[in-house]
Amino acid sequence: MSPVRGFPSPWSQRPSLRWKIAALAALTAALVATAVGVLVHLWTANDIRDRAQAAAFNSVYSAMDVYRRTGTLADGAELDPVELPAALRAPRDAARHTAYDGRVEGNVGPSYWAAQRTAGPGSPVLAVRVNMSSELHTLGRLDMTMTVASLLALGAAVPVTVYGAGLVARRLRQVSETASRISAGDLDARTGPTEGRDEVAEIAATVDRMADSLSQRLRIERQFTADVAHELRTPVGGLLAAVDLLPPGATEDLIRARVRDLRGLVEDLLEISRLEAGAEQAVWTRVPLAEVVAEAVARTGHDTEVIVAGAGAGPGSGPGEPFTLETDPRRLERIVANLVVNAHRHGTAPVQVTVDGATVAVRDHGPGFPEDLLAHGPRRFHTGAAERGAGHGLGLTIAFGQARLLGATLRLGNAPDGGAVATLRLPAG
Repeated sequence: MSPVRGFPSPWSQRPSLRWKIAALAALTAALVATAVGVLVHLWTANDIRDRAQAAAFNSVYSAMDVYRRTGTLADGAELDPVELPAALRAPRDAARHTAYDGRVEGNVGPSYWAAQRTAGPGSPVLAVRVNMSSELHTLGRLDMTMTVASLLALGAAVPVTVYGAGLVARRLRQVSETASRISAGDLDARTGPTEGRDEVAEIAATVDRMADSLSQRLRIERQFTADVAHELRTPVGGLLAAVDLLPPGATEDLIRARVRDLRGLVEDLLEISRLEAGAEQAVWTRVPLAEVVAEAVARTGHDTEVIVAGAGAGPGSGPGEPFTLETDPRRLERIVANLVVNAHRHGTAPVQVTVDGATVAVRDHGPGFPEDLLAHGPRRFHTGAAERGAGHGLGLTIAFGQARLLGATLRLGNAPDGGAVATLRLPAG
């Protein structure tokens, strides 16, 4: 079946799975690197403070021992230094105490102080200061190194992720294209064996099994339709012969009309079966398109306006000459006639047929094609009548099959101001 409106290409508007996976991997890697960097920074900073506090505490102990024995200051100790934090200026007891000083003056700070009274209450306070600026500078260099390393790792990981995601996306695209071909009527489409034994391979195998089952069911249905239509030809022919023996009158006319309808249905079923089985072959010849279309419209017996808008434009025609192309005129007439009859049967007059170059458009002014028909295409045995479901019966099905045989595209749509439009585009070669 030729594509109709409602069947967009499955990958025409697809978001890129490859880049989504790459972006997710990059985000995950960035989050991991950030978390590791923060944890390392916090752990190192706490370790620097703990070691500075321990160093200050131990320095006060040794400096106090020297001061009490010799009266001199050692290990950088000071008595009542001006910079001493307020919390250590008046200790309540003679024990050693520590305090953090976050002030930064030049290359000094942040620092840890440790202090202890030299004697009883009111005696001077001996204090030692441990500067952490060097260690914190090293910590800053460590942070920078980790940041650069994380960016380099991320830069190396993204291309690898894009490549790996591309492999998955390519396999999924193959499965999607196979499913699209099956939905468009190519029942022989298969994905075939795929690399790996993962979920993508399982999906591909499932699609192939579904196609096998669907193809088998449709073959059975087509064979059944062909057998029924073929077997009905003989009794229908007998009915037509028997009708000729009836006396003229209203009854004879009614029966003859119904038998002819039945014969037309049987012929349509046989035609559909041959088209679906690929048994039909086009007979190519160069013809004037506008004349063939006008003749097909006239044979329908319906009042239809034919508009020729593209005379003399295209291969095989010169200035002022009718447009010609290579096609099978009998099948082209079949398509145009079915579209015109369908427009009169289900639409509203006026019905117009426009020939423009290699394009033939049939438009009515009725309610338009149903959304179900636009989305899924015509289906057999659905005439559009409420008691028989939605659709447009065998006429459009035959038109689509004949168009496919001619290498043409047939699209159904609705005009903005109302009415159904069927557009046939023929190869202009």
